[in-house]
Amino acid sequence: MATVIRLKRGGRTHDPYYRIVVMDARAKLTGRVIEELGIYHPCSRPEPIVEVKEDRALDWLSKGAQPSDTVRNILSKKGIMAKHAGGGVANAPAVSAPTESAAAESAPAESAPAESAPAASEPAAVGEAETE
Repeated sequence: MATVIRLKRGGRTHDPYYRIVVMDARAKLTGRVIEELGIYHPCSRPEPIVEVKEDRALDWLSKGAQPSDTVRNILSKKGIMAKHAGGGVANAPAVSAPTESAAAESAPAESAPAESAPAASEPAAVGEAETE
């Protein structure tokens, strides 16, 4: 079954609130909900209220649930999409280790052009002497 994470509207005219829910992709907007993941109150003051069950959202994303555009923005602002793309907190140290080794490999490559740079400037100095 194809599942989506979308917003389900509630409230009244000019005062909406939304539930962040997991539904079957073929269901109506007011159809049966598989699970409620959180709430979104865009009209609350001074700031919109967003509450998301992070562990459940990550679980549904890992199962292949597709978030709607608005839900994707909400999850991105909460940092959930970044955790999903990165594979979670457990894989974070493993991701940073190759970055350090890549930096170590690029360090000798940076020193090689620095040595060739003075050699390139020497002929320019000889050329300047010839023009004078």
